[in-house]
Amino acid sequence: MTQATYASVNGIDLYYEVLGAERPGPPLIMLHGGMLTFHLSFDALLPALTAERRVIGVELQGHGHTALGDRPFSIRQCAEDVIALLDRLGIERADFLGYSLGGLVSTDVAVVAPERVGRLVVAAAHFGATRSEAYYPEITALDLESPRMPTEAEGAAMIRAFEEVAPRTEDFFASVGVVQSVVHDFEGWTGDVLARLTMPVLIIVGDTDFVRLEHAVEMKRRVPDARLAILPGTTHMQVIRPDLVLPMVTAFLRR
Repeated sequence: MTQATYASVNGIDLYYEVLGAERPGPPLIMLHGGMLTFHLSFDALLPALTAERRVIGVELQGHGHTALGDRPFSIRQCAEDVIALLDRLGIERADFLGYSLGGLVSTDVAVVAPERVGRLVVAAAHFGATRSEAYYPEITALDLESPRMPTEAEGAAMIRAFEEVAPRTEDFFASVGVVQSVVHDFEGWTGDVLARLTMPVLIIVGDTDFVRLEHAVEMKRRVPDARLAILPGTTHMQVIRPDLVLPMVTAFLRR
């Protein structure tokens, strides 16, 4: 069963989908990568995950079905949108799986409202440093020749998925500029803040990701109950790969 609709929260119409049947335990909130849609990010995982639990996929401001609009965009605002959606749906507590931008937003939900987060999976995202410190230099320099960057085919898939569902198909590059600027300037969270995240956390990065491996290790050290998985032969755009990610995520989310 799939329910797809909008919730009016914080001045925007936030698109979300509810998939799978009601199951015991908390639902799983899934937050996509920057300039990706929910389905482009997670379709490969959904059959297995929805067989075990209720899944709620959200498309953040300026992504997929949710318009960019005139409201300022920020990680904190996106986190507040997700918390408002939980309130609207009557969900006291949920597990989270966030990929890239969605990982930043999921982490900020855990920082702002830790009582709302049961277990947290953060894939291909940084935590406690600016992007220039957490990412490899070719990423901050937008070196399109780097093997870490999206391929031409991956970029075309992002544009195609956006244009298939966006309220204003011409907003793709406007959204890219807004989101890229916010993520580039995002300062993350201090070590003291991360030390207060007491829920179980699974950190996943690719060995050819945007995120420095040293930073991923530091992320694990700063979060009290964290596990770290580094996927071999995997770029940022390939991190949500079912062969490796599904077994570890399903095991981690089971109580």
